[in-house]
Amino acid sequence: MATLLYRLGRASLRRRRLVAVVWLVVLVGLGLAAATLKGPTASNFTMPGTESQKAIDLLADRFPAASGATGTIAVKAPQDGALTTPAGQAVVGQLTQEAATLPGVVGAVDPYQARALTPDGRYALIQVQFAGRADDVTTEQRDAYEKVGAQAEAQGWQVAPGGEVLNGEPEVGSTEAIGVLVAAIVLIITFGSLVAAGMTMLNALIGVGVGMAGLFALSGAVELTSTAPILALMLGLAVGIDYSLFITSRHRQNLLDGLSPEEAVGRAVGTAGSAVVFAGATVVVALAGLAVVGIPFLTVMGLAAAGTVTVAVLVAITLAPALLGFAGRKVLPRKLRNREAVADPGTGSEDRSGFGFRWAHWVTRFRVPVILVGLLGLGLLAIPAQDMRLALPDASAAAEGTPARVSNDLIQEGFGPGFTGRLAVVVTADSPQATQAAVPQVTALIQKTEGVLAVAPPQLDPSGRTALLGVIPKTGPTDEATETVVHDIREQVAGIQNAEVLLTGVTAIGIDVSEKLSDALPVYLLLVVGLSVLLLMLVFRSILVPVKAALGFLLTVAATFGITVAVFQQGHLADLVGLDTPAPLVSFLPILLIGILFGLAMDYEVFLVSRMREDYVHGDTARQATINGMGHGARVVTAAALIMISVFGGFVFLEDPIIKSMGFALAIGVAIDAFVVRMTIVPAVMSLLNNAAWWLPRWLNRILPNVDVEGEGLRAHLAEREPAEVR
Repeated sequence: MATLLYRLGRASLRRRRLVAVVWLVVLVGLGLAAATLKGPTASNFTMPGTESQKAIDLLADRFPAASGATGTIAVKAPQDGALTTPAGQAVVGQLTQEAATLPGVVGAVDPYQARALTPDGRYALIQVQFAGRADDVTTEQRDAYEKVGAQAEAQGWQVAPGGEVLNGEPEVGSTEAIGVLVAAIVLIITFGSLVAAGMTMLNALIGVGVGMAGLFALSGAVELTSTAPILALMLGLAVGIDYSLFITSRHRQNLLDGLSPEEAVGRAVGTAGSAVVFAGATVVVALAGLAVVGIPFLTVMGLAAAGTVTVAVLVAITLAPALLGFAGRKVLPRKLRNREAVADPGTGSEDRSGFGFRWAHWVTRFRVPVILVGLLGLGLLAIPAQDMRLALPDASAAAEGTPARVSNDLIQEGFGPGFTGRLAVVVTADSPQATQAAVPQVTALIQKTEGVLAVAPPQLDPSGRTALLGVIPKTGPTDEATETVVHDIREQVAGIQNAEVLLTGVTAIGIDVSEKLSDALPVYLLLVVGLSVLLLMLVFRSILVPVKAALGFLLTVAATFGITVAVFQQGHLADLVGLDTPAPLVSFLPILLIGILFGLAMDYEVFLVSRMREDYVHGDTARQATINGMGHGARVVTAAALIMISVFGGFVFLEDPIIKSMGFALAIGVAIDAFVVRMTIVPAVMSLLNNAAWWLPRWLNRILPNVDVEGEGLRAHLAEREPAEVR
């Protein structure tokens, strides 16, 4: 592979104008396709095979009027008893009429008829039914809904529209640009050259542009969840910068060693590019592997992000060499651009006085204490993970001041938390008589279920064969007690004869999604760990190195979960990330985090350990090879990790709690894996293992294919040629 990439790098530099034009055409073409073919994103989370999803599908067929999005308008009168006065009834009547005539609304329920009033006569709820589901509600319809009640508010009433209809797309604004700015600063400091930093950033931005344009072009044919493009952007930008950084850094070293630009870029792509391809492949495989979980929205998210990572790899091994050809020696700091500077041994890449070499000497010298402290520290950070709870976030976790949060808080203030997490029970049978006979039995069983506050009267579909009952629990949507209520209701009604009873609603769907994801998590973790051991065994021709890498990955995941739970679920230091209200983690975060961190952890493992193996194979002792790998790779890996942390951290400033928690967890995970696991524990363990780290049974060595990530085959190929041209 290294030899093939070496030739690709040289060819890309020689034909740099053609390569640049091709990528520009691809970018413009996909941009036009995205502009014309882009489809809407979905904010709902479907879960085929679950009881709640089966009920939703049944309602769409039998009870279409009840299958659309719902809204709840919370009303608070200026004083107690105002709702019972003629003037108060007139205000609420006008609000109900105003809501019923909104575009996209099929009806609004009068709170006096539904008895949705508090005993003190101060709070009321107006239920609003939309024709389409939440994803079908247009921005204009949503804006009109949010503006309901302006006249009542002028009279001192508080009107707060809320409900699932406000579940809009998370917006990507200017806050995440902070992360990109920090990444640019890190590049400038690392390279000491504006040209090198700007070229690396341009390379990454073109890759992200191509990947995102292609994704949106496909969105007209494939339904994307609203978080899928954000994840793709987040990951594509981070790895795009990192992959270009690795190749540019190796190219600069080659120039300082006296190679011509063409030979320098060829060897950079052949060596660092091999690691980029392998690392990118691990990210892609891990993300695409989310499909084995069997959850459609998670599969789409994984494939969308995998697509942008694939583009980032292709851009890094083709466009980056072309741009390096345009830049020439300007990728070096100004003082190192002439031949005299190159000839000065003090400027070469073998300077062993840098921090990386000093750190490696210290870590290998005190390897046992370093390992013990590292394990103890990560173990302590992982403790909160044992209390991790998963759920789909509700309006109580929204940012303070947003319409959804204001409405949620007002409903809880007047009616209690259960009214924000209503459940829906669908009773269906082959005949109207069977349905009518079953409804009273179902109602009685639900009413005596512990944790149920009230059961609303049934609504029948036109055929009379399907009934819909509203159930109000005593606790909120993400409370553990509500999860118990859902299971208890299902157990209570399981014995109903001659009718099918299904429990659904946004709350029940969230519980079903979370449980299915929790069940899939151990299987996926085992798949990822097994994959990491196999892939690293191919790369490093070793048994213990892959096992050590997999155990390090598990430490990273455990500590990351622990910190994320402590901040987002338990609320410790929540103000630092702009979190208003602690809540359970979004249900798909752990499994998504495992997939992404696996790929990123393998990035740093490959870039550091491949150099260790390279020097060990060429005669260095195991300890010296470890020091060399750390010394040469520490600066670049540090820069790469800081860039990823900056890019992911930029998304923490978004209001959306899902994106905020994803950005935080990824930033923390990268920081732990790069600085604690890969750059501290790994060299300490490698030094402790000594020669045993590179042991591989002969029989296994014979059957394993040689992927040549370190470039051994490339060195043999170069040895057969004449010495490279030296300028």
